[in-house]
Parts: sequence; structure tokens; C-alpha cells
Amino acid sequence: MDIKREDILHLANLSEFTLSDAETDSLGKDLQDIIKYISQLDELDTSTVEPTYQVFEMENVWRDDVILEQDATREELLALTKNEIDNQIKVPKVL
Repeated sequence: MDIKREDILHLANLSEFTLSDAETDSLGKDLQDIIKYISQLDELDTSTVEPTYQVFEMENVWRDDVILEQDATREELLALTKNEIDNQIKVPKVL
């Protein structure tokens, strides 16, 4: 697989990187070497190897959901907040 200069520039643009010509050429060579190295795995005969689905002896632990009754009412909880709109607590934007 050949890495084209346009592909590297496109990826740099998506990543909001600014690359010099030397960096672009160097990155292209590095990516080619990485792909060449990984493609060596294609030469392995894995037909007799059983797939590994889980390397640790772990299992999911499930529990029944239990809804506990609360002592406080909705109105009491909403009274504790500074900003409340339409029976909901208004919080600052996170983003």
C-alpha cells in the first residue's frame, strides 16, 4: 500500500497539524515502514490457531437492579438548588 503525500496532508489537516515539507516526507516514510512491518503478519499461517476471545479468566457479575425508596420528595430536593426550571436542576454548560 502506497501512502500518498495528499493522504498525509489530509490527515494532518484533519488533526489540525501543520507539517513542513521535510516532516511530511519523513512521516510518509515512517508510515510506509510501519505498514510494511505490520504486513509481515499476513505471511503467518494461523489456520491451526484457535482464536483468543478472553485472555483473563473473568466473567460478568450481574445483579438485580433494586430501586430503594427515598425519604426526600422531588420538591424538597429541588428546593436545595439555586437554579430550577420546569422541575429540573439547571447546571452550567460542560462544553
